[in-house]
Amino acid sequence: MFEVYIHVPFCLRRCGYCDFNTYTAVDLGAGASRGNYANMVIREMELTKQWQLHRGIEEPPASTVFFGGGTPTILSADDLVVMLSAIHRIWGIQPDAEITTEANPDTVNEYYINRLAEGGFTRISFGMQSAVPHVLKTLDRTHTPANVAAGVEAADKAGLRSSVDLIYGAPGESLDDWRTSVQVAIDLGVNHISAYALTVEPTTKMGRQIAAGTLPKPNDDDEAVKYEIADDLLDAAGFTWYEVSNWAKPGYESQHNLGYWRNVDWAGLGPGAHSHYNARPSTDALRAWDIAHPRLWGTAINESRIPWGGSEEITPTENLEELIMLGLRIREGLDLDRINHAIAAAENRTAASGAGAEGLKPIDVAQLQPVAEEGLIAIESDVEHHTRIIPTRRGRLLNDAVIERFFELAGV
Repeated sequence: MFEVYIHVPFCLRRCGYCDFNTYTAVDLGAGASRGNYANMVIREMELTKQWQLHRGIEEPPASTVFFGGGTPTILSADDLVVMLSAIHRIWGIQPDAEITTEANPDTVNEYYINRLAEGGFTRISFGMQSAVPHVLKTLDRTHTPANVAAGVEAADKAGLRSSVDLIYGAPGESLDDWRTSVQVAIDLGVNHISAYALTVEPTTKMGRQIAAGTLPKPNDDDEAVKYEIADDLLDAAGFTWYEVSNWAKPGYESQHNLGYWRNVDWAGLGPGAHSHYNARPSTDALRAWDIAHPRLWGTAINESRIPWGGSEEITPTENLEELIMLGLRIREGLDLDRINHAIAAAENRTAASGAGAEGLKPIDVAQLQPVAEEGLIAIESDVEHHTRIIPTRRGRLLNDAVIERFFELAGV
């Protein structure tokens, strides 16, 4: 599989909790402006394709495309469609590809959404965050629940699938507030809901308010209870968790999200976007990241340089760590055969370098029984008789601890 991610770094305003690579200025220099952004991204696509061919990477047509931000829908719908058309020209797009954009409910209307549908989009993800006015105010969100409902209705009419994102744990949000938000999201009739715990970064407006004592600090126990509330309500409404923070009706899982968790290849375009390429016969896997500041990013593109701020090769041992971390976040689980194959590959690489294979060891199902008895994982067999390790709800809540246990068992 091959995926394309496009980061749009523009926002109407910066929310108090946000530390993403976003900017409120209309023009950030070197061609990185709202009006010219689509042209700059298309030029980066062409540079990326040249880099791939030079490296001997022949990607298949894109199976998913995702526009994130920032606020992609701060650009015109025509700009998004033009970038999508360029992906089709440069890489190709599979006939059944999932094409998604994130949307601020304040920035779209029926005309805008219809244009996306006409241009090939199949899915829209609305940043709902909460259905409770005082929580939205704390998060510095300007939209109302009615904006979200209108967007979902317009998407339904246009034949687009809808998702909504929620955030739990905001200062002052009660358990009843959170129940209300989840239930309102369900009642919208969407087929996909994401729910993320609020992360407070010290450099944000909210982080400074919490440090000054003007807002209470989010509580881990409160967030755990809210996670369980969401899981219960969503399960009762016919949603199934497929990744720690994502639930969907059967068949409506975000294929783009799953691509990340399955560690596929993807090209990230736009300031600060990350790319990932799996190992080839002659090279290790690679991760690269674009220059974060749009002006410097634009300068590199204007000089016909791929606008990377840096890159790193992922060693077989690092790849093993990532496979464990990613596999233990999804409902399809960690394929034990794949992990043991990755362990063998890392051992072979270490031995070939003359350093020995110190520490690494395959994982046996018997070693996992204590973890299962603690209620952290379930051990299942799939249709191909592969052993899969799936986190329970308790395991999802204690995901970092479960990952550490697996690292210990594998000797990494």
